[in-house]
Amino acid sequence: MEEDEKTQVQAAIDGELRLLDPDVRAHDELVLALLDPEFFEFGASGRRWGRESILAVTGATDPGPPVRVTEMAGTLLAPGVVHLTFRTDEGERRVNRSSLWRRHPEAGWRIYFHQGTPTSA
Repeated sequence: MEEDEKTQVQAAIDGELRLLDPDVRAHDELVLALLDPEFFEFGASGRRWGRESILAVTGATDPGPPVRVTEMAGTLLAPGVVHLTFRTDEGERRVNRSSLWRRHPEAGWRIYFHQGTPTSA
């Protein structure tokens, strides 16, 4: 992986980890700063979430058990576009996750799309 590719992939990973941080999730303005204006998600619940509706989940007063992230990997699809895959474990709940991040000239890296798929493996 070239250095610029590594830098872009790491920027997306850093953003993803910030979004999973309970201290960030507790503040709508911090979450919104990481969401692309066109953001949408197919959640592990099967529900489709948008930029505004996702705040109801991220800003929940009880964040639940800590999220453990494993198998984080990224691929640069094009300059300024990174695809991440990873797994989260929240107690007994395991979810395979995939997200697309894109870089904006003024706003930096923002998540454009996310999908979570529950798994027992």
